[in-house]
Amino acid sequence: MTKLYMLVKRFLPIFLLATCSSMVLAQGIAISGRVTASDDGSGAPGVNILIKGTSNGTVTDKDGNYRISAPADAILVFSFVGYTSQELPVSSRTSIDVVLLPDVLTLQEIVITGYGEVKKKDATGAVVNMSNKDFNKGVIASPQDLIVGKFAGVSVTTNSGAPGSGSTIRVRGGSSLSASNDPLIVIDGYPVDNSSPAGVSNPLASLNPNDIETFTVLKDASATAIYGSRASNGVIIVTTKKGKEGKTQFSYNGTVSFSSLIKTMSVQSGDQFRALVGDLNTQNIAGIDAAAIAKLGTSNTDWQKEVFQTGVSQDHNLSASGSIKKLPYRVSYGYTDQQGILKTTSMQRQSLNVNFSPSLLDDHLKLNINAKGSYINNNFGDPGAVGAAVAFDPTQAIYDPAATQYGGYFSWLSKGSLQGPSNPVALLNQTNNQSSSNRIVTNAQAEYKLPFFPDLKVNVNVGFDRTSSDGYNRAPLTAAFTANSTGTLLGRNNTYGGRTQSELTDIYFAYSKQIQDHKIDATAGYGWQHFYREGTNTNSNTAQTTTTTFKNENFLVSFFGRINYSYKGKYLLTTTLRDDGSSRFSKANRWGLFPSLALAWRMKDESFLSGVQFLSDLKLRLGYGVTGQQDVGNQYPYLATYRTSDPRAQYQLGNTFYPTLRPEPYDANIKWESATTYNLGLDFGFLEDKITGSIEVYQKNTSNLLNYVAVANGVNFSNFITTNVGSIESRGLEVTLKATPIQTKDLTWHIGMNFTTYTNKITKLNLTNDPTYIGVFTGGIGVDAFIQNQQVGYPVNSFFTYQQVYNSSGKPQEALYVDRSGLGGVVVGNSLNKYHFNKPNPDFLIGINSRVNYKKFDFSFSGRLSIGNYVYNNVESGRAFYNGAYTLGYFSNIPTYVNDTKFVSQQLYSDFYVQNASFFKMDNLSLGYNLDQVFTQKLKARVSVTMQNAFIITNYKGLDPEVDGGIDNNIYPRPRVVLLGVNLTF
Repeated sequence: MTKLYMLVKRFLPIFLLATCSSMVLAQGIAISGRVTASDDGSGAPGVNILIKGTSNGTVTDKDGNYRISAPADAILVFSFVGYTSQELPVSSRTSIDVVLLPDVLTLQEIVITGYGEVKKKDATGAVVNMSNKDFNKGVIASPQDLIVGKFAGVSVTTNSGAPGSGSTIRVRGGSSLSASNDPLIVIDGYPVDNSSPAGVSNPLASLNPNDIETFTVLKDASATAIYGSRASNGVIIVTTKKGKEGKTQFSYNGTVSFSSLIKTMSVQSGDQFRALVGDLNTQNIAGIDAAAIAKLGTSNTDWQKEVFQTGVSQDHNLSASGSIKKLPYRVSYGYTDQQGILKTTSMQRQSLNVNFSPSLLDDHLKLNINAKGSYINNNFGDPGAVGAAVAFDPTQAIYDPAATQYGGYFSWLSKGSLQGPSNPVALLNQTNNQSSSNRIVTNAQAEYKLPFFPDLKVNVNVGFDRTSSDGYNRAPLTAAFTANSTGTLLGRNNTYGGRTQSELTDIYFAYSKQIQDHKIDATAGYGWQHFYREGTNTNSNTAQTTTTTFKNENFLVSFFGRINYSYKGKYLLTTTLRDDGSSRFSKANRWGLFPSLALAWRMKDESFLSGVQFLSDLKLRLGYGVTGQQDVGNQYPYLATYRTSDPRAQYQLGNTFYPTLRPEPYDANIKWESATTYNLGLDFGFLEDKITGSIEVYQKNTSNLLNYVAVANGVNFSNFITTNVGSIESRGLEVTLKATPIQTKDLTWHIGMNFTTYTNKITKLNLTNDPTYIGVFTGGIGVDAFIQNQQVGYPVNSFFTYQQVYNSSGKPQEALYVDRSGLGGVVVGNSLNKYHFNKPNPDFLIGINSRVNYKKFDFSFSGRLSIGNYVYNNVESGRAFYNGAYTLGYFSNIPTYVNDTKFVSQQLYSDFYVQNASFFKMDNLSLGYNLDQVFTQKLKARVSVTMQNAFIITNYKGLDPEVDGGIDNNIYPRPRVVLLGVNLTF
């Protein structure tokens, strides 16, 4: 008893202390902290925090802060949609901050398709998408530049470096010769018209790039057939940012940028040109005599330096997003002032974007209301000054004090030449070439889930798109470049205006049902769209005024349906059918049926792959579909129409001249082109999707191809008509790879690569297989001069040239070509000795991109490699020959290219000028830094510096090897742009 008493006495205090400690531990430790997102460093509201193994937890507030009580040995689980869940031990800590890392798989889980969306793992077609975090940085004017080099099979080529200029977008190379090759663009569910009224440089320029949330590209026919008659060239779906429930968040994005000329054309300086003229005079070349030499000036004018500048631009965007009670909204305003590197060129844009997305009637009714408005001012200047600066005599001064009748600018008119080139500085300073345009795109989408049949939803989408523009191109009477053939100054006062408008109504039903292992999603609906266009153009000077006007419209009426079926989530089927009616064709050819079928097998879900740990995804896809092309240019190609004759071809009756009406050629049986596509794809993922990618192979056959062909006399009002007679075969391979090699709390690294190879071949061009048919000439390089040719058996737009003969030193021999016909000698102008030599499209396109986030720093880059693209250097062929130095009484500069050939006369059709223009271009480099709690805890910031068009590596001799269409005419150069940016979030 005594021993028991002594034990109790000794151990009772220890027991009581342990009991109290256990009680404290059971009650938990008070823990607080903040959860932020790694991609932008902002606080993450609504993050779920659970004590592992229990249902106890909390959520973060609007700033990402939280408080929770948990045992010292507990584990906290942090989870949020779109981010990887994290488990962190408490370990007796009272403060735990967490940085959420993006879940790559989840972020890309949902992809938008036509009239709906689908989980990416269930997609059966060739569909690729990208969110705004992966866009090219710093784009302030042209939304399509956000995705340059990002997608396999999608090429985006900026048309020029002019402010607000458009881009040529090609999805798998296009599929037509005479009709449009532009993809269909759908903005927030609204298919927009690719045409624009005069004065609008870019149909997408009205969209503010800061408002865009995602780009989705539908590439194969199984994905695009839901759009039927407009889908042969692919579909690009653009979605803009939406509001989210929660307190209002304000955001400001601002940039200032500096644009500079990367490279100038190498031409003779004034001293070099005077020396060259002296040599030509000695050698009796170019007809230069003492009278001609007397016209040389004494200056050394660098005309390219005189017309180019450093463009300073600014861009400001302010947005507010959140919700008023249960009404999510987002409102944004943007202002862009873009100054071009060519003096007097600029673009100012104001944009307003409003979105409301409420859910009503206990979430049975979901609304999505969008309104986008913009107002744009363009100053186009005179782009002809770019070429004039290369060609103009460098010995002449800019100004001539004696030439007051020409505004004080030097002009060849004062030297007695009536056809001399225009003074480049005068072209810019005496031209007033401006336009203003406004556009509004608005649509309302409603989705209603029937209370008595919850598996069925009714969707209605209505809206309109309206663009109007007005502009003028004026020059004073003192402008020498307005002189007529007799030297009389006429001045210029050209005005124009136009309007395009479309209205849309889509109504469709969506049914979704899961029955044990079977899942069915079905869509069926009706679509109607009307397009209207009108315009007026008046050309006026002191001698005459002519006005032309046009009005046209067309309608599309459609019935469409789609069924998605899956069994056990492993075996997937998609079938689509669309019946389109277009007013562009006669009643006999008005309707077209466009079917598609796609199958997919999720192989990873099979038992025989369940134990392969390193393989996280494997899906095989097979697709077939038929799509159409009804954008054939003429709105009424099947009707007999008459056109007012040219004012120079009027009929005189007495003392009055009357215009005549002339019949236009037409084909009453014309119909749309059709493209049948077969696609085989494989999607894969490794190491829990740290590495993902896809491989696509496809073949596309275009039939009923439109071609401009000869017809027998008396059959039509013309000896040529555009009709359906041809076919093209296209094949390609596309590879996409994405990887996240590192993903830790402080460091995340994403890398991506895409590879494209594409070939096409014309298989038919006329009604009969005539082996002597020379094909269709295209690719103009001068008056009645063409360097490209469409012919059966060759790629589209192949160069058609003479084969140059070279001497033992490798120098081209002037006017000496290979006799390929075997007829004895080459007669210039005889096409029998010409041959098809290379093509503009590259053999391979490779895009690379990377993004690194380290703590508060982020760095990204994006670049492209083009291999095997050829360009006809029309600057060299058109200027680099000695006889071009002096003609018709005026001097013209000669590029230093002339040293490569020593040609005396022009050799337009030599294959010497078809040059390999392979290149690597670093499109985008960007470095950013995130700051938290700037002045106040609620204000966060990101500062960045971005360089666009950073550098280019190429052996091409011209200014830029990236030439749409393959003919280098010395376009407005693409500048290098350095942007300084700041983003504020409150």
